[in-house]
Amino acid sequence: MCQNMSGLSTVEVEFRKKAGLSNESVDSSTKTVAQIIRSNVVTYYNLIFLIITILLIVVGSFRDLTFLPIIIANMLIGIIQELRSKKILDDLTILNTPKITVRRDGSDQEVLADELVQDDVITLSAGGQIPADALVLSGNITVNEALITGEADEIVKKEGDSLFSGSFVISGECMAKLEKVGKDSYISGLMLQATQTKEGEQSEMIRALNRLVQTVGVIILPIGAILFLQQYFFSGATMKDSVTGMVAAILGMIPEGLYLLASVAMVVSVMRLGKQKVLIHDMKCIETLARVNVLCVDKTGTITVPEMEVAQFILAKDQSLAAKEQEADQQSEYRNQTAEEEKNKVARLLSDCVRALPCDNATMEALQQYFTEPLENSAEKIVPFSSATKYSGVVLAGKAYVVGAPEFVLRQDYAAVQGTIEVFLEKGYRVLVFAEYEGNLDGKELTENASPIAFILLNNAIREGAMDTFRYFSKRGVEVKVISGDNPVTVSEIAKKAGIRHAEKQVDAATLKTADAVRKAAKKYTVFGRVTPEQKRLLVQALKEQGKTVAMTGDGVNDILALKDADCSIAMASGSEAASHVAQLVLLDNDFNKMPAVVMEGRRVVNNIGRTAILYLVKNIFSMLLAVFSMLFLIDYPLEPSQVSLISVFTIGIPSFFLALEQNRNQIHGHFLTNVLIQALPAGITDFIVVSGLVIFCREFGVEKECVSTSCTILIAVVGFMILYHIAKPMTTPHAILIAAMVIGWLFCMLFFSELFAITAVTGKCAMLMIVFAVITEPVFRYLIQLVEAVQKWGGKLKF
Repeated sequence: MCQNMSGLSTVEVEFRKKAGLSNESVDSSTKTVAQIIRSNVVTYYNLIFLIITILLIVVGSFRDLTFLPIIIANMLIGIIQELRSKKILDDLTILNTPKITVRRDGSDQEVLADELVQDDVITLSAGGQIPADALVLSGNITVNEALITGEADEIVKKEGDSLFSGSFVISGECMAKLEKVGKDSYISGLMLQATQTKEGEQSEMIRALNRLVQTVGVIILPIGAILFLQQYFFSGATMKDSVTGMVAAILGMIPEGLYLLASVAMVVSVMRLGKQKVLIHDMKCIETLARVNVLCVDKTGTITVPEMEVAQFILAKDQSLAAKEQEADQQSEYRNQTAEEEKNKVARLLSDCVRALPCDNATMEALQQYFTEPLENSAEKIVPFSSATKYSGVVLAGKAYVVGAPEFVLRQDYAAVQGTIEVFLEKGYRVLVFAEYEGNLDGKELTENASPIAFILLNNAIREGAMDTFRYFSKRGVEVKVISGDNPVTVSEIAKKAGIRHAEKQVDAATLKTADAVRKAAKKYTVFGRVTPEQKRLLVQALKEQGKTVAMTGDGVNDILALKDADCSIAMASGSEAASHVAQLVLLDNDFNKMPAVVMEGRRVVNNIGRTAILYLVKNIFSMLLAVFSMLFLIDYPLEPSQVSLISVFTIGIPSFFLALEQNRNQIHGHFLTNVLIQALPAGITDFIVVSGLVIFCREFGVEKECVSTSCTILIAVVGFMILYHIAKPMTTPHAILIAAMVIGWLFCMLFFSELFAITAVTGKCAMLMIVFAVITEPVFRYLIQLVEAVQKWGGKLKF
């Protein structure tokens, strides 16, 4: 096939861009500015706020519009924080966007994937994601179309074959011409979909908050309507009093800042992690990581540095010496026993082979750096490395040579050299065999005899700080599983050096012939060697079936399937761009030691949102019970909207933002909604008991309505500060300052803005009743907590 290999000219590129034939994404992986503003302004609860605002204006109760500044401030905070987060994410995404080698004006240059245009000639190599539909012009590659077809088969593509956008190059190198770009490609926006949360894929905390907010949203409308009808038609209240009573009840039941608070806390976490060079593609992974109890890691790039080096190579005919001289210095022993000339001959042959192969992985890079003798023979045929067959091959002067895993290359003859190889595996080396193959190299599993010529020993250094990282996870009950394509004995030794618990429990995944065998092994072993990409996926699935929350780290194309199935997927930026696009979280500086900080960020978010959600839920429970109480006993709702706003600001709104953004490293236990409800119920019921009791007694003693309203406001504030004190434990100096500031702010508004918040003088009779109910608040609260704990213990874990 004769094709123009010089690529497009600059003029042709500009013409195609103007014609709309560029490879721009159809969407962005972050919200647009308009979407951010719309999502914060156009909401169900803002519609309710608009309706009640209109009602209050109609009845002339302008004083009760004090909630509006709070609502506007909430919207502005949400918009500003999301815009800041978008900027950080967009900047990080640009840094992490793959660059494609494209030929223009007859020379190669690197451009971002979305800067490509139709008919561009690009170079594709192992680990790269195909950016648009293309046609192979020259060369051979093996691709994985699993994200398109769902099948993990490796497909060979040669000259004249079509390539689909979204596929990943497993091995080889080729030049291809882009045929369909941007929105016209086979899977437009596949990379976008890999970095976005699918509809319905939300964390437990966000799902719980959604359920809570939706449930309250459904309940408040009928309760508000019934309360208005009861007060206006049955209690004889005026239109204005009926509307303000209904609005006060609705304001108390709306968790107006809760969802915003959760969103802001998550956005702030993304920003914090972004500043540490951690790119978050999916915010739910922050919470998921905090709940992870199994961490699946690869050896290379996670436990060890990704760079590999050749320690030495040994002629196969001398391999028996290793078994006899296990304690001897292997390098000097073999140097003395092997004829220098013969070893040089093998080195030259190895140089011819490895330098003919594409440098598409760390192993081949190490081989090419070590074997640098001048070329003597040109390759007649090459077979790039495949993670499925575990070898790469070259035909030189009519003879076929392979480099790969001894078990896969030597097959039935492996037993003859197993003793020698295990000596080196126990020392932490990775062993490759260089052999002459008697069959035809076709890229499939070897079927004929292979005669070993030499053994190549490689190693990786343990990452600095890896031991501390794994010790951290061990102390916090996170089980580490090492899943690698290398020999299990080698991986086990390296895992031991890194301090991974139970690293001696290792298994060769090649012996796990069925999916059931893989599932059983997942329970029993810590180290898995010779794992195929499909087995990695099965291991992740098996662990999830056991009820584990699984995080998976990976940096190669062979990790893609497992990364997609894990609860939380983590990739190193130095690995393949395929893994980076699929992962929910990318370590841009390739520092696995950042993981404890990421987990701590997740715990901070979940624990703090859970703690502050209690404050909002207490108000919701109390307001709902008080509204029902008012309807049943035909009593006017005792609070006004401005009073509800005053209480909410100082006992919930301001404190919740401070508490939600502080450090919190406590381990997460149980379910989010269950934990929140159990802690909020005693406080909400306490509020209801003392306020309803005060209302009944004031009514019996003939206390005026304005006095009742003011005394209820004071009593609810007292209970609110008591609950805030309980939630803010341990009582650190910042917490004490926060509570003191809130009390002072509340008193200041009560004294100097009394008219605005409908605060009137309280009679002596009303004051005495208020003091009595304030005194009984603490024991009621304490006994209700004990009651709830007893019920929980007796009935087992509550289900919601």
